[in-house]
Amino acid sequence: MVVLLQVPRFHASVFLTKPASLCKTHFNLLLKPKIPITIKSTLSTASGPTQNLDIPVEETHVELSLEKLFVPPETDVPSAGATSSLTARILKGSNIVLAKYARDAQIAQAEFVKSSVRTEDCPSDGLPEFALVGRSNVGKSSLLNSLVRRKRLALTSKKPGKTQCINHFRINDSWYLVDLPGYGYAAAPQELRIDWEKFTKDYFLNRPTLVSVFLLIDASIPARKIDLEYASWLGVNQIPMTLIFTKCDKRKKRKNGGKRPEENVNDFQELIQGFFQTAPPWIMTSSVTNQGRDEILLHMAQLRNYWLKH
Repeated sequence: MVVLLQVPRFHASVFLTKPASLCKTHFNLLLKPKIPITIKSTLSTASGPTQNLDIPVEETHVELSLEKLFVPPETDVPSAGATSSLTARILKGSNIVLAKYARDAQIAQAEFVKSSVRTEDCPSDGLPEFALVGRSNVGKSSLLNSLVRRKRLALTSKKPGKTQCINHFRINDSWYLVDLPGYGYAAAPQELRIDWEKFTKDYFLNRPTLVSVFLLIDASIPARKIDLEYASWLGVNQIPMTLIFTKCDKRKKRKNGGKRPEENVNDFQELIQGFFQTAPPWIMTSSVTNQGRDEILLHMAQLRNYWLKH
């Protein structure tokens, strides 16, 4: 088991700070009270913000505490002294409450714009963007292709390390998906991997239009130290983060000591919970079955629409 010993507890930041004149848009989640909450584990209707998205119509009621949920800004929650439970809609396979900003989630158009090796060379049109990053071979490009429903929008390969630049894809002519170099093992010289890490972290720290980083974690294997360290670095630097657990369709043989993806997801959250005052948002996905695709799009929509309003 991997344990981080010297990382302070920090708030899960939802949005990057815009320029000083707009600093009110920086939103930090406060520690939520341990109040029971009745959750519908899938959306109870296909109308409104979920129209045209493939989310099943079914309900499962479970009891959770608010501190384990991601509650978007401007979403009503019980006060600390409340005694009644709150009924909410939570995206399937996640801890994310669906809120009023989850609209215009569907992707109708996607196109590659450019590759950059410096933050200052990235598109300068001011459109909001979401960055995908993770350990090499975690399935970033496959997830991006799944989100836009195209097989070859992003370069995929069985050989890790194919993404070597900051790659911008414009979505619906109104926002960006950004594919970043993988960290950890890659089929490239050590000095090149160091450069990737340098310009990727510079992008996180200095990109004013970055709404959130989507950190991809392989759920088919136990937690890796490098993933825990990366999540901690994002938190310490107050970079907005969502955990995207990939390869959730894979099932290891129990007799060989393998765990189900759900167990690895829970283990990862337990390892990082001591370093967060609030639970980061997370979603379980599979690029093979498209599990989590619509949930990611709805989550992006409510973050993006709140960001644009503020």
